[in-house]
Amino acid sequence: MTRVLVVDDEPAIVRALVINLKARSYEVDSAHDGADALRLAAARPPDVVVLDLGLPDMDGVEVIRSLRGWTRVPILVLSARHASDEKVQALDAGADDYVTKPFGMDELLARLRAAVRRAEPSGEDEGDLVVETDGFTVDLAAKKVHRDGGDVRLTPTEWHLLEVLVRNGGRLVAQKQLLREVWGPSYGTETNYLRVYMAQLRRKLEADPAHPKHFITEPGMGYRFER
Repeated sequence: MTRVLVVDDEPAIVRALVINLKARSYEVDSAHDGADALRLAAARPPDVVVLDLGLPDMDGVEVIRSLRGWTRVPILVLSARHASDEKVQALDAGADDYVTKPFGMDELLARLRAAVRRAEPSGEDEGDLVVETDGFTVDLAAKKVHRDGGDVRLTPTEWHLLEVLVRNGGRLVAQKQLLREVWGPSYGTETNYLRVYMAQLRRKLEADPAHPKHFITEPGMGYRFER
């Protein structure tokens, strides 16, 4: 059973989420501040986190960064903040999706399901499909990336984006295709998501992120992976 950690300081929202999630057979834990959220996440590791940014004890972005220090669990941000730079900040910190308040419960649950689905193993027989570059190695079967003798920690969304690009190695993948494959069919214009996550992949994998040789931008069209 999928376990969801709901983190919000508004009791009405927590109550609504708990009722709707339990009605759909999710296990639910809830926290009203960042410290309690981090304690619960460590004690009862969730499969997905629904996180408000405006918490009483710390900013939600701090919670995201703390979680990303040790887990790749999908994080769905739920916030009243509408500014695009705040959304990008949350995504840059490691969030996987962003829903603004007020929100529709059906949309939120659909995004939650998509986040969980992206984090699950594909179940495909990948064999020993390994892609090597001069700086890092992508093991598609094990869903791991190795660089400088160690594993590179990627969020589920970073991995999914990397996987789509690697599987289409040498070919241009259009922005809309990437958005829909990684974030879902309702996405197609949120190109800022791609900019944020491509920047994160480059920081983690490129020798010179400012002058990438593996993750190439085709301006106005999309991205291409080159070995």
